[in-house]
Amino acid sequence: MCSPEPTNCFPVLMNILSNTFLRLFNSTARFRVWSKLFYAGENSELKHYIFFGLFTYLLVLAAGLPPLFAMSNVEDYKVKSTSC
Repeated sequence: MCSPEPTNCFPVLMNILSNTFLRLFNSTARFRVWSKLFYAGENSELKHYIFFGLFTYLLVLAAGLPPLFAMSNVEDYKVKSTSC
């Protein structure tokens, strides 16, 4: 009923437990659980949103890192540290 992979086992267990509790309370509703991690369909619009979101994040990260290195060099200059 459950494969040895924990990714597939937990949804199956939750499905069994949920449907058991529903039957105990005389409900006609049933839960159905899928164990797919991501939607398998192709959605080009979603890919564009993800791409531009990550691209924007990397631009902000790239703009913020050089001042960090510059401040480190300024601190080294203030304490007159040298590297061998």
